[in-house]
Amino acid sequence: MCGIAGIVAHQDVNQALYNALLVLQHRGQDAAGIVTYSDGRLYQRKANGLVRDVFHSRHMERLKGTMGIAHVRYPTAGSSSSAEAQPLYVNSPFGISLGHNGNLINTEQLKKELFRQDRRHLNTDSDSEILLNVLAHELANQQTLRLKPEDIFAAVEGVHRRCKGAYAVVAMITGCGIIAFRDSHGIRPLVYGVRESRHGMEYMVASESAALDALDYSLVRDIDPGEAVFIDVQGKIHTRQCAPPTQQSPCIFEHVYFARPDSVIDDIFVQKARMRMGQRLAKKILREWPDHDIDVVMPIPDTSRTAAIDIAYLLRVKYREGFIKNRYIGRTFIMPGSTLRKKSVRQKLNPIGLEFKGKNVLLIDDSIVRGTTSREIVQMARDAGARKVYFASASPPIRYQNIYGIDMPARNELIAFDKDVDTIAGEIKTDRLFYQGLGDLVAAVRQGNLKLDTFDTSMFDGNYITGVEEGYFENLETVRNDKTQQEREKEYASIDLHNSV
Repeated sequence: MCGIAGIVAHQDVNQALYNALLVLQHRGQDAAGIVTYSDGRLYQRKANGLVRDVFHSRHMERLKGTMGIAHVRYPTAGSSSSAEAQPLYVNSPFGISLGHNGNLINTEQLKKELFRQDRRHLNTDSDSEILLNVLAHELANQQTLRLKPEDIFAAVEGVHRRCKGAYAVVAMITGCGIIAFRDSHGIRPLVYGVRESRHGMEYMVASESAALDALDYSLVRDIDPGEAVFIDVQGKIHTRQCAPPTQQSPCIFEHVYFARPDSVIDDIFVQKARMRMGQRLAKKILREWPDHDIDVVMPIPDTSRTAAIDIAYLLRVKYREGFIKNRYIGRTFIMPGSTLRKKSVRQKLNPIGLEFKGKNVLLIDDSIVRGTTSREIVQMARDAGARKVYFASASPPIRYQNIYGIDMPARNELIAFDKDVDTIAGEIKTDRLFYQGLGDLVAAVRQGNLKLDTFDTSMFDGNYITGVEEGYFENLETVRNDKTQQEREKEYASIDLHNSV
């Protein structure tokens, strides 16, 4: 999962792009990068780390120009190579920089095509580099030295024909402008906005509307599935539908977990969607357990807080903040080793014993992935003095891998894969476990935009809207196992080094 932004303005955009990345930091904490353009030259800074650590004053001063793009990224399948920090760049044709959120699922086919037919070299394992080279080849096919909007849109049409999967893209063509486009199903979010300056109109694209709000841009709308938006260096905007109409199916997990609550995605207010998730989950608990003995509802901060408030209200029990979060620890569900995840949970959350002692506590989380974190939190609640510990997930059981840009574990690492609710409850050691129903989750989100008929719910039901080629999961698991083994070797090596000191 990643965050992208692009700005065409009438003054330097370095500080604005930096601020946008700070707002989008929740979408990626592994690496950050900015590329700007001025007077025929590109200026770039990217590295592994948080935004505040990657960019210092000396870097910001070098990022000259009134046009630029930016990116934050999460590691994929355990990779943390700085070579995959974005934006990525190719010099031919024209010089193209690109940031990508999502995941292509036909990478093996595209690698062969790029080498055998397009004669292009790939230097990393990143599917974003594949997408960049496909776009570069399609632009070269326009066979012109002066790109017009129709040439750019024709190239994007070529990308849609060749690339399969999820992609929200922002790309800067040197001396020409910024192009932003979204896959034909609209799986990953992408919006654009405008603001008026004394020199004219300025435009911004971003993964979430919260980034526009922070920079005083007015949200115009979401970029439609298959649509491309081109903003030229003169600040004029052009749009075109570049892919045949398909059924829009945005990723529902954006509303469950990833998106900021102050964002609007596909005309759905994330905060409102999470409130409705809590309401529906509370009603399910009351149906299944009308004579419950819950004393207090507590969120596992931060994403589940909105749902927990509504659950407590409908259950007519107290709402309390029982855990204090250390905000300097990253999200844990992507961390590679179970030892690291367990250690991170204890560093990340600290229980307030007074709120737990002698009480029957219902803990609310947005989801349960491996179950390692959930089990540790349940034990922390017991250690803090809770009499009984119940657990509820605002989303359904995650039984399948996400292949569209969220770095989920292999299926056999998911706690809910091939297990019923009682078995899962036993594994995380809770006295009772509740999951949101899939129908209730879809209804809670869709209520914000009734024009949306379907969502990508593949991690819950295994229905992949793009289809999956035979052998895809086997190959993915092989790659993941190799990288997981590398991470374990690094972890063991660091433990050995620590013990030897």
